[in-house]
Amino acid sequence: MKQLLLLVLLISGIQLGAQSNSELIKHFEAYSKQMRAQGDVQGIIEGMTHLNVLSPSIARTDTLAYIYMTEGKYVQALNTIGVDKKVDDSDIAVQVKAISLKAVNQPELALVQFEELFKREPNASVAYELAELCLQLKKLDEAEKHINYGLANSKDDMKHTYYEQQNPYQVKLKSGFMYLNALLVYNRDTTANIDAAVDILDAALKASPNFNLTQLSKNELLRQKQVLQSQQTQPKQ
Repeated sequence: MKQLLLLVLLISGIQLGAQSNSELIKHFEAYSKQMRAQGDVQGIIEGMTHLNVLSPSIARTDTLAYIYMTEGKYVQALNTIGVDKKVDDSDIAVQVKAISLKAVNQPELALVQFEELFKREPNASVAYELAELCLQLKKLDEAEKHINYGLANSKDDMKHTYYEQQNPYQVKLKSGFMYLNALLVYNRDTTANIDAAVDILDAALKASPNFNLTQLSKNELLRQKQVLQSQQTQPKQ
């Protein structure tokens, strides 16, 4: 009799738990829908997090990480989705990892993810990210490969955004690749190639006169040239 009673109580508990879980899922689905209607991003994150605990889903995890990324919460995005390369990752997952790892200054790990993105869908925008990371990591031959691809495949309507000013601004993507090419040429020989790099920067400025980062780089290279010339003209002791 005691065993029968325990069995009945166990079954009842399981049924109540299932019913409670189902009701919670419905509640947080409705909650998330309402937060989307109100444009409450934090509410959307909270609702999706609860849903993912109650009913785990890869698609929901990817979406949650993507929302974190778009809100600039890169560490939270990576904590949600991880940093390792996985062959079965969705395109969204790879994009979140790539952008977030770059944002938290992990260029080596970011490069792996951007390479996967480019492998899945080659395009000039991803090539720019690859070229920039390769320059940062001093992988000059790899950078040159991506720069050449970008220069050949950038269209006039493609833009890239820069953030070194208080107000972000856009320039032609091809101008962006010209800027990276100037950095590549300079890094090949930081003494002999200053003039060649400046010429490329001038061409980029001609195509995109508002390209502030290029102007700053040009000014710095010209300053370095003056320093070198001054050192060469100083009399030997």
